[in-house]
Amino acid sequence: MTQKRISRRGLLKETGLAATALFAGTRPLRGLAQAVNSQTRIRIAVVGGGFGLDFHWHEHPSCEVTGVSDLRPDRRVALQSRYQCETVYDSLESMLREARDIDAVAIFTEAPNHEKHVRMCMERGLHVISAVPACLTLEEAERLREVTNRTGMTYMMAETSYYRHYCIAARELYEAGQFGELFYSEVEYYHPHIGHTISPLSFHEGQRTWRYGYPPMLYPTHSTGLLVGVTGERFTEVSCLGWGNPENPALKDNHYRSPFNVASALFKTDRNHICRCNVFWDGTAEGERAQWFGTKLTFYMPGSGGQPFRLQGPEAPEWTELPDYWGRIPQTLTHNPGHGGSHPFLTHEFVRALLEEREPAVNLDAALNMTIPGIVAHESAHRGGEQLTIPQL
Repeated sequence: MTQKRISRRGLLKETGLAATALFAGTRPLRGLAQAVNSQTRIRIAVVGGGFGLDFHWHEHPSCEVTGVSDLRPDRRVALQSRYQCETVYDSLESMLREARDIDAVAIFTEAPNHEKHVRMCMERGLHVISAVPACLTLEEAERLREVTNRTGMTYMMAETSYYRHYCIAARELYEAGQFGELFYSEVEYYHPHIGHTISPLSFHEGQRTWRYGYPPMLYPTHSTGLLVGVTGERFTEVSCLGWGNPENPALKDNHYRSPFNVASALFKTDRNHICRCNVFWDGTAEGERAQWFGTKLTFYMPGSGGQPFRLQGPEAPEWTELPDYWGRIPQTLTHNPGHGGSHPFLTHEFVRALLEEREPAVNLDAALNMTIPGIVAHESAHRGGEQLTIPQL
């Protein structure tokens, strides 16, 4: 049975997801037709039984889970149960050696391994959706660019902020021109105690995990994605200040040699706009939030501090709540597992991008535009706030 392909324009019209075209590039997607099976279902393997448990690949009508893997036996069991998958691998390496029925891999491993694991999968001829961040260094960013261009495999970063429903709303208001010029934004991610010695996520069986002392600006995308995911503009310069809680021993001897668990950056963009970006592992605020300021409209996301949702401006839509976006994805995915309802939308976008042989919304360009500014901001914090230029890969 041959698959009837839907044109990109037809898909966008069908689903109403016009905003997914925001980051679609013109780079030809070499090899997709060969790598995606000829049926209507994408065969995906899920690697990483932490965050990897929070998705619902098996419930998408055009996707099936054909393998799961984690180094930890307890997580392998959890993945097998979640995705009702009989095929289990004890490592990514063994999966890449043995599997013959996989089109794509969902990488939900430790942040320092994302770039390496993405490269391993692409070298094997597999498409990849990866948890954030895309990478931790500029050298890793260059390697991601090289392997993606060379192999022609599809890369997508599972940045949840892009499909938070408030971000969808802001993006569509922006595309409709209702902000006027969106000249300033404040983007924030607050997650108290991550990387602290008192966090259970900092240890496993008495050994330190990658989260121990992890620098906040090396996990920037939940913040930066709230601007990149609305306007698509690029960060070009940054000045960042960092602070470290003296009561946190993890800041004295961590693998990253980082003394910071709080960082605040001031970015300039390629459109000469301003963005204030916070990533805090200390304090009492929680969650992800943004404020977008335009010449015609200002959009306030609600926050853990009781901040209300509000649109302000002479021609602002009279919304008391957001539009309903759930009709844009398959009904089997219409449940909210967290991160502002984003997971089902990320799932649907990756699957449809592969079937449509097109770039996904949060492709490598967008992913690096969300990730690299944080890498440079972290360096700026080490230099006491020195203003640095952000390389454009």
